[in-house]
Amino acid sequence: MLNGFKKFLLRGNVVDLAVAVVIGAAFTAIVNSFVSDILTPLIAAIGGRPDFSALTLRIGGGEIKYGLFLNALISFLMVAAVIYFLVVRPYEKISSRFARQEESVLRDCPECLSEIPRAAIRCSQCTAQVTPVH
Repeated sequence: MLNGFKKFLLRGNVVDLAVAVVIGAAFTAIVNSFVSDILTPLIAAIGGRPDFSALTLRIGGGEIKYGLFLNALISFLMVAAVIYFLVVRPYEKISSRFARQEESVLRDCPECLSEIPRAAIRCSQCTAQVTPVH
């Protein structure tokens, strides 16, 4: 019984997932600090008050705190922008430089347009003769 549990814990997926969660939590703290400690004060310096939590709407005896929603929405958009512009785009540029351009081993049959191997001399779908491409 414990042997199976030990195998489960030591599988690569569980360990990889645990590492990803820990690094993700640490990275979340960095991004949240960047947004709240750098971007929000910068926006406040340029455009005025960055805190909308005081904005409310009273209807009957209830109070709708739409300012808190605006704060959460703006914070989400800033975090998404930081992730996109400082992580996703640079990662895509770096990975595209190192990606190998793999040559396709398949091509389209000129008769039926099904995929056939590049070196094929006959299509397996329509049996048309084709010239091999090397």
